[in-house]
Amino acid sequence: TAQGRGGNDAQHRDPPPEVAHPPSMDELSIPSHGNSLNGLIYLAGGAQPHPIVLFLHGYPGNERNLDLAQTVRRAGYDALYIDYRGSWGSSGQFTLGNGLEDVASALAWIRLPANAAKYHFDMNRIALVGHSYGGWLALMAGAKEPPGVCVAGMAAWNIGWDGSRFAAHPNERAENLAYFKQTTNPTSGSIRGNPDLMLREMADHKNDWDYLSQAPALAKHAVFVVVASRDGSAEVVAMRENMGRAITKAGGRHIRTLTYDDDHPFSAHRIALGDALADWLRTDCAALQSPKGQAR
Repeated sequence: TAQGRGGNDAQHRDPPPEVAHPPSMDELSIPSHGNSLNGLIYLAGGAQPHPIVLFLHGYPGNERNLDLAQTVRRAGYDALYIDYRGSWGSSGQFTLGNGLEDVASALAWIRLPANAAKYHFDMNRIALVGHSYGGWLALMAGAKEPPGVCVAGMAAWNIGWDGSRFAAHPNERAENLAYFKQTTNPTSGSIRGNPDLMLREMADHKNDWDYLSQAPALAKHAVFVVVASRDGSAEVVAMRENMGRAITKAGGRHIRTLTYDDDHPFSAHRIALGDALADWLRTDCAALQSPKGQAR
């Protein structure tokens, strides 16, 4: 575990633009189970194929981490951002489980040959980067992907672990339900969903949605676990830090963990977090995605 440090202005100057193929941005509508996911993509400069990072926001998603998306674009990566069904204007109904399907839909969209050709994706170099609920999505969805797909979970909410605590901690159940009701309020909420259904999802999937159970499946991936030490109780922080140890115990050899003395959205370490993410993509992730790394 390391403490993060920020950079200086000289390290964060814009790179010289590509004249023929400058960086750009495009607005997207990605199909998912009969609905459309609103999205955007930051495209790196240059005509050559670029690796791509899929950014997955939390619940409800007030911190979109688009500053990190801009950081990885400067490092030569395309960055795709999506809003799940029923969130922030995307059509359909939001459920916790639907988010897993939406991640699969976004990955399928990336892998369509027409999209790879249009946006110059290197389909052999894909990474999932998620925060909070998005961190849970990245870890759960990444466990089902080929080993060449890298996975970063930042302050990852462990939905199954939280659901397993409801019987012994009814106050936590009540707090989750109250927040679901607040965020799905038809007059003011950003989520179109059923709060009682989401709460039942947490309890019904307390075992299979505990991301610690995915450690064996993630052992062949490059995984980056980022934790905030002031993000909930000591028990919650320890559980999140244990994810890296669980993957290592399962045989993982490409695991990086990082703990910041910070809050849930890493408010005091945005530059340091961007630097760390870009470095992980260039090193640990890229090494496993190379032909030699994938042969291991």
